[in-house]
Amino acid sequence: MLQSDPFASFRLDGRTALVTGARREIGRAIAVTLASAGAKLAIHHAGTAEETRDAEAVVAEIRDAGGEAAAFGQDFAEDAAGRRLAASVLDWAPVDILVLNASIELVEPYTSITRERFDRQIAVNLRTTLELFQALVPPMAERGWGRVVTIGSVQQDIPHPEMLVYAGTKAAQFNWTLNLARQVGGQGVTVNNLAPGAIHTARNHDQMIRTGAVLLPRIPAGRLGRPDDLVGAALLLCSDAGRYITGANLFVDGGRHIT
Repeated sequence: MLQSDPFASFRLDGRTALVTGARREIGRAIAVTLASAGAKLAIHHAGTAEETRDAEAVVAEIRDAGGEAAAFGQDFAEDAAGRRLAASVLDWAPVDILVLNASIELVEPYTSITRERFDRQIAVNLRTTLELFQALVPPMAERGWGRVVTIGSVQQDIPHPEMLVYAGTKAAQFNWTLNLARQVGGQGVTVNNLAPGAIHTARNHDQMIRTGAVLLPRIPAGRLGRPDDLVGAALLLCSDAGRYITGANLFVDGGRHIT
């Protein structure tokens, strides 16, 4: 018997999603897709003038398409940034879906890493993740429905020699994903990790120009990824279509991890 609507389980009507680092590129693509599926979107950005303008443009795009969205600025390098962002968003709406996309990568030899640059990556990539888990996951579990998607990296498995701290934080984040999935899986909350490979973004544009020719032969798909290559997997993991998937690490890397 055919289903009346095979795509119904992908709908997110009545759900609210917080996507961190959503003002452009991967975060923006995921946020717009979740909004297209019916979710109400909290668009996080780091709070600079440029990021504020970008985030407001994403909000306007969602609203122009008939959706609901609001922008929330918070620098994740600051103390208690995750708790402050969670409080602001919860004043607006309960959060059903948390997509942790914001991160920083500082490229340098391991011998040059300073305490300040180490601490900044830890704060943005890990400490704020923990604070958002603490603030937002227990209410999801109490309501009996929730989705957490961390955005990792192929560097969890194939670390770049000049991104020692960044790669380490992504590996640690996936370990936390597994840990949390075990703890809340029986409460209607799924916790999964999406691991992009070489996605061509504004942040890594210069690096891709320098290394793209060397990298392409290592990607079975034969091309660099685009931000919109992640949206199908993200929608699956954020919706009821993926309700029996938890504790998973899904590479979206054109096969880079198998070479």
